[in-house]
Amino acid sequence: MALVRQPVHGLRSLLEADSVVDAMTANLLASTGRGPSSGEVRSWRASLPVLVNDVIAAGLSNVEILVEHQLPLTSRRVDAILAGSHPKTKQPSYVLVELKQWGSAEIYEDTHGLVRLDAYGHRPVLHPMEQVVGYREYLLDFIPALGELPENVAAIAYLHNATEHGIRDLREMASTDLVRMFTGERKEDLHTFLRQRLDPEVSGTYAADLLLGMRAGPSRQLLAVAADEIRDREQFVLLDEQRVAYEIVLHAVRQAHAADSKTVVAVTGGPGTGKSVIALSLLGELARQGRSVLHATGSQSFTQTLRKVAGRGSSRTQSLFKYFNSFMDAERNSLDVLILDEAHRIRETSANRYTKASARTGRAQLDELIAAARVPVFLLDQHQVVRPGELGTVSEIESYCERLGLQFRLVSLEDQFRCGGSEAYIAWVHRLLGLVPGNPQPWAAEERFAVHVPESPAEMESWLAVKQREGFTARMTAGFCWPWSDPRSDGSLVPDVVIGNWSRPWNLKGDRAIGGAPPSALWATDPAGFGQVGCIYTAQGFEYDWNGVIFGPDLVWRTDRWVASRGASRDPAFRSEKAASPEEFDRLLRNVYKVLLTRGMLGTLLYSTDAETQEFFRSIA
Repeated sequence: MALVRQPVHGLRSLLEADSVVDAMTANLLASTGRGPSSGEVRSWRASLPVLVNDVIAAGLSNVEILVEHQLPLTSRRVDAILAGSHPKTKQPSYVLVELKQWGSAEIYEDTHGLVRLDAYGHRPVLHPMEQVVGYREYLLDFIPALGELPENVAAIAYLHNATEHGIRDLREMASTDLVRMFTGERKEDLHTFLRQRLDPEVSGTYAADLLLGMRAGPSRQLLAVAADEIRDREQFVLLDEQRVAYEIVLHAVRQAHAADSKTVVAVTGGPGTGKSVIALSLLGELARQGRSVLHATGSQSFTQTLRKVAGRGSSRTQSLFKYFNSFMDAERNSLDVLILDEAHRIRETSANRYTKASARTGRAQLDELIAAARVPVFLLDQHQVVRPGELGTVSEIESYCERLGLQFRLVSLEDQFRCGGSEAYIAWVHRLLGLVPGNPQPWAAEERFAVHVPESPAEMESWLAVKQREGFTARMTAGFCWPWSDPRSDGSLVPDVVIGNWSRPWNLKGDRAIGGAPPSALWATDPAGFGQVGCIYTAQGFEYDWNGVIFGPDLVWRTDRWVASRGASRDPAFRSEKAASPEEFDRLLRNVYKVLLTRGMLGTLLYSTDAETQEFFRSIA
C-alpha cells in the first residue's frame, strides 16, 4: 500500500497545489496510527518535486507513481515505485526509487556497504545502492508473481543534490543493468535509464493495479535460498515425540494440499522439549519442498535472535522470521504453512496503540493466524503465559477449531532437554510454585542438574562469574520489582536493581547497543549481557548453562503458601485489576517465575529479597 498513488502528471498538479504532504500525512496516520516525523516531511517536500519533474522531463508523465509504498509483511517503505510498460517486451515494468538529499558522501573506513556523511558525524549509514537492492530483493521474495520475472523490476538510488565528485567513493559499488545510482549532475543518464524501462506512450494504470493486486508470500527463489542457508546451519537431531510432531506436520501439509483443506496442529511441551528445534527443522524442510512457509513469534528478542542465528549472513533468509501481528491483512490461505513458535504469547488482538482506528475490528489474533495458512502450527507451553491478554493455550486453539469445523491435531512432547534433561527439576519447580497439585518438596540432588541458594545477590553473581570465566554461559534474572531507567546521557546504565549495598542495571530496553551493553534482543546470547539483570521479557525463549534468579517482593512465601503483591510489581502489564484480576495476577506471576527458573541447562541459583522466602529456599534446596 502506498501513501499516494497518482499518474506522474497528476502528482505534479497536487504538488503545485501544495496538497501532497497533507494527503500523505493523513494516509500515514490512518494506516499506522502515527504522523510523519519532521524529517519525513522535509524529505517529501525536498525530493518528490525533483523526482516528478525528472520523470516528466524524460517524457514519462503517464506512468503511475506509488509514493511511500509499504513492503508486504513489514513496516518498511520504498520512497517511490514507478509503474508502467516495458518499451520492448510490453510487459509490466517497475522501477523502485530511493531518494537521497545528500550533497556528498564517502565510504565509511574500510567497509563495503556503509557510508559516512558530515551531517551524521561518525555514525555510518547504509550505502543507498545496498538499501535499494535490499528493497528490490524483498519485493521479489515476497511477491511470488514478481519473483518469477525479476527482470521486470529495476531499482535506482537518486542522489539529486549530489555531484559526481561529491560521491565518487560510492561508485566503488558496481552498477548492473537493473540497479543503478544517479546524481543531480547527470540527470540525462537518469532520463535515459527510465526510458529504457518505461514506455512513454503507455499508461501505468494497469501495471500499478497489477502490482497492488498481487498476493504476498515467500517466493520459490526465497525458499530455495532459505533451504540452503538453514541446511548449512542445521545440527538438529529430532528424537521420539519431536520426530512424531515433525512428521505429523509434514503429513498435514501433504493432506491439506491434496484435499484443498485446512488442518491445525498444536505441539505442546515444557521448556527445552525441543519446540524451537522442531520449528526450524520444519522451516528448512518445507522450504526445500518449495512450500510457502513463514516462521513467526510474539517476541522481539526471540525473533531477532532467530534471524541472527538461522539467517546469519543472509538478509533474505532473515525475512522468513515475522511477528504474530504481521498477518492482520494477510490473504486467507496465502501460505501453505505458518509456524508459530512461542505460541503461548498469542494475544487477544494484534491491535496496539499505533493501530489505526478503522483497523481495530476486534478480530482475534488467533483468527488472523489460522486464516493465513492451510496448516498453522502452534508450538507452545501453557505454563509460559505470563501477561494479561495472552491466550496461547491448547483449549483456546482447540475450541476455535471446533467452532469452525477445522481438523485439529495435538502432539505432546514429554522428553526433557532443557535443565540438563532433568524431569525431576521441572517437576520440582512446578511443585515449588504450586502449578501442579502437591506441596513443595526438598530438592533431591542429582548429577545432571544443580540447585543452590546463595546468601546474597553478590555471592550469586560471583559464583556465576566464575562459571562464565570457565567457558560456560551464565545470566542473572529477576522479577520485575525495580524501576527500569533509560541509559544516562554518557551511555552508562543506571543500576536500578538495588538490594542492600549491591546494585546492577537491567538489560537495555532498546534495539541498539549502548555503552558496551548489547541490545535487548541479544542480552541472552551476547557475552556482554553478563553484568546486567534480565527480566521475563528478555529471558523468555532462551537458555544458558547457569541461571541465577532473584525473587523480588512481588512473590513471597508466608508460612505455607505463596502471596502475590501487585504493589511490589513494576511490570506495566500488571498495573491495575482491570488489566489482571487478583487471581489472574497470582497465576501469571507464578508463570513468570517458572519461566525464569527454567532457563538453565546445568543449574539454577535462587535468592529472595524477602527474609522468610530466603529461609524457605534454604530449607528445600
